[in-house]
Amino acid sequence: MIGLGPHNFSIAIYIANRPELDDYPSLNRLRSMVPGEIAYIAQETGNHWRKVFNVSAKFLFQLYSEEKKPNLPATWQRLRDSDLFQSHGDAALLFSKPDLSKQEIIHIVCGKTYANQLGLGSLHWVDNYFAIDPENKLIVCPYLDYRQLSNARITQLSGLVSSLRS
Repeated sequence: MIGLGPHNFSIAIYIANRPELDDYPSLNRLRSMVPGEIAYIAQETGNHWRKVFNVSAKFLFQLYSEEKKPNLPATWQRLRDSDLFQSHGDAALLFSKPDLSKQEIIHIVCGKTYANQLGLGSLHWVDNYFAIDPENKLIVCPYLDYRQLSNARITQLSGLVSSLRS
């Protein structure tokens, strides 16, 4: 697995691109983010990565709120800054292809185009935005952008994840 996050995650968020900065383009392993790293990436690369991290944090905050996760930060912004993709978190942002043999993990692939490139097996399209493969605990969702993964779609994604966890 290649990406950003803890080694013991239960939610894998797969994205087709990486920050064009420092060692991210050549990263060849999974490593946790450190405090301040998200702000640094957003500052150095611009609005695109700020959106990716903000939408990820909003989604996870909604999911964890619904699941009544203990010690949840008070806001999605605090979750982004203190927990997102860090060693004590529960989610990873991955740049590698999904390993669907890991049945304990919820796999979320961001973007139809990326899902098509990956050649993912039997997907059931719930609507124009979401596909699911319950057997592999796999969800395809819109890209991590405010317009594509709006608040209403974040709520829908959270519900799909919850249904796969139960």
